Amino acid sequence: MGLGSTAKKLQQVADMAEDVYARLNQLKEQVTETRETVDETKDRVDDLDRELAEQRAILDALAEREGIDVEALTAEIHVVDAETVAGDDAASAGDEDATGA
Repeated sequence: MGLGSTAKKLQQVADMAEDVYARLNQLKEQVTETRETVDETKDRVDDLDRELAEQRAILDALAEREGIDVEALTAEIHVVDAETVAGDDAASAGDEDATGA
């Protein structure tokens, strides 16, 4: 193997290393941006959780003042939701049977 072909192969390896380094830096930037986005999203979710807790406290106080049983009302809503989901699942199963899926 001559020196020319060795130099050519070394140049190819150096070029590939530069490409890998550039891609690694891009990936590092993407990870940093993703981490920042996740942190910002977490902060927004925490703010929403606090706001929701405040609203829930206000609604509970108003319901108590008006004599509304919040627990019974939410239980009824959950039952209706469960029945709706069960009905939707049964309808979907019937559609699949009819299409042969």
